[in-house]
Amino acid sequence: MADSPYPELKKTHTMAHVGRPYTDYKPPAAAPVWAVIEGYGRFHVLVSALQLNLFDTLDELGPSTPDDLAEQLDVSAPHLATLLDGVIALGFLERHRGRVQLNDTARRYLVSSSPASMADLVPVSPGPLANWDRLTDTVRAGAPAEPIENDPANFYVPLVEGTFTTINRCAQRADLQLRYSALDCPRVLDLGAGGAPWAIAVLEANDGASAVVNDLDGVIDVAQEKVATRGLLARCEFRAGDFHDIELEADHYDLVVLGHVCRSEGIDGALHLIVRAYDALRPGGRLLLGDYFCDEERSQADHALMMGVTMMASTRVGATFTFGQVNGWLDAAGFDDVRVIEPIGFQHVFVATKPRGGS
Repeated sequence: MADSPYPELKKTHTMAHVGRPYTDYKPPAAAPVWAVIEGYGRFHVLVSALQLNLFDTLDELGPSTPDDLAEQLDVSAPHLATLLDGVIALGFLERHRGRVQLNDTARRYLVSSSPASMADLVPVSPGPLANWDRLTDTVRAGAPAEPIENDPANFYVPLVEGTFTTINRCAQRADLQLRYSALDCPRVLDLGAGGAPWAIAVLEANDGASAVVNDLDGVIDVAQEKVATRGLLARCEFRAGDFHDIELEADHYDLVVLGHVCRSEGIDGALHLIVRAYDALRPGGRLLLGDYFCDEERSQADHALMMGVTMMASTRVGATFTFGQVNGWLDAAGFDDVRVIEPIGFQHVFVATKPRGGS
């Protein structure tokens, strides 16, 4: 006798029980589970395509057959054809009459020469991949077996290289709301600067600006290279060391930047950095605190929530914070005129001013 795929539900979801005409009760779709199952493979498909220089090659050649691409890339033609299927499934390539070509998303974000390229960011953004394999052990033990703090330079150098383009775009676009380009000879302090994307944006937009750039030994070399490439060395001082301990001038800076560093420090570390920033700012100066922030229920900001898991997987105390938490910390430190801007997607920045009567 033919029956519904869910016969047990007919007994509990009849009109007598739910007040509507007899019908099968439709369970939720399994698509979200399949999306997670495929997620691991999707990441590695994109990483492999980047490692093979697929997007740059297509940008140079234009629409190409899989065989022509395989010859150009010096790889197995059948295997490349299958990888191309995967990249098409990800939504980064289009196929027409046997030829594949970049779509607008790939051309903007996955070609290495694009001003908005994320090509270097993709492979490093999850952190050490081995820590994901040990995630269950980390949850049980309360700490990862190999936190990135054990060898920070080895981890952060490729990370800050990968994030530079995105954060520099964010910093440039922020000028539309912050107008740092109009300040009179602003002094900038960029703590945990990585490749110094914020300091560089200000220096390039304001000929009178100067900057103090800080990061750990080894990591600060990336900032020095980026600054030198843009011809900005004469207006930049580099201070290597832990941003919790290095010497800072009091009441001195017009802008202090904490760009994507607070989430690695835990609550106590983030609070300490905010206080340090307050003390270093001149009255009327502004703190720029950029990161990924969660909603108060921690239920809607998917990107920030997953970033919190990423921090938990690979750091000792790293976490993402809610907008309310950070606002409360800024208020407690003495800041006023607090607001949040979003210069580009997923990049939120708290802007907080040290009162002119503050010290």
